[in-house]
Amino acid sequence: MAEKILVVEDELTLQETLAYNLKKQGYLVECANDGPSAIDKARQYQPDLIMLDIMLPGMDGFEVCKILRKDMLVPILMLTARDDEIDRVVGLEVGADDYLTKPFSMRELIARIKALLRRAKIMQNLSVDEAPGRKVLTFGNLVIDENRREVTLDSQPLNLKPKEYDLLLFLGQHRGQVLSRELILEKVWGWDYFGDSRTVDVHVRWLREKIESDPAKPQRIVTSRSAGYRFEG
Repeated sequence: MAEKILVVEDELTLQETLAYNLKKQGYLVECANDGPSAIDKARQYQPDLIMLDIMLPGMDGFEVCKILRKDMLVPILMLTARDDEIDRVVGLEVGADDYLTKPFSMRELIARIKALLRRAKIMQNLSVDEAPGRKVLTFGNLVIDENRREVTLDSQPLNLKPKEYDLLLFLGQHRGQVLSRELILEKVWGWDYFGDSRTVDVHVRWLREKIESDPAKPQRIVTSRSAGYRFEG
């Protein structure tokens, strides 16, 4: 069955160009012109991937992403007209999976879409094919339940974004080892991820805010200067 993509772009010429090229690749395409209609169509259409422009009338892409992320785990590729780090960081913070700066080549866009859909399918298969035995990693008052994809701290569930969970699980599975940013990026985001190692630093910071008693003096996720990170549990 063809995968469904929702294109959220208010510039009609670009929207039509994107839709045309995606359909040529065999995808089913639905379009939205503004924030409110993007939310409605995403809920009705249940796409496999959302391409989301940041600058939208009615409601910007950051707010749309934040709202949709509460409802669904669909990959979200954000489009931005500026190559500002703050846009990329905010996009990741509200739940985007990747970002692309305008102008971009259609070849790169298709490559990123395929990479995001491929990773989403892998994660879906992992959840379906879980072994019947319960896999739990316990680090004092911090517990990672692999089967449920759930993390608790002091027996209280933590609200982690999908990539925060994946990162914490990878660190926990390699307790005591120094892991380079490049290795983490490859294993957690995939070898075909187009972002850079700053993505790892941002997610580590978010995790520290949630699992460390004092994020400014981390005891669990320790920075190994110029080498990467080490999880102490």
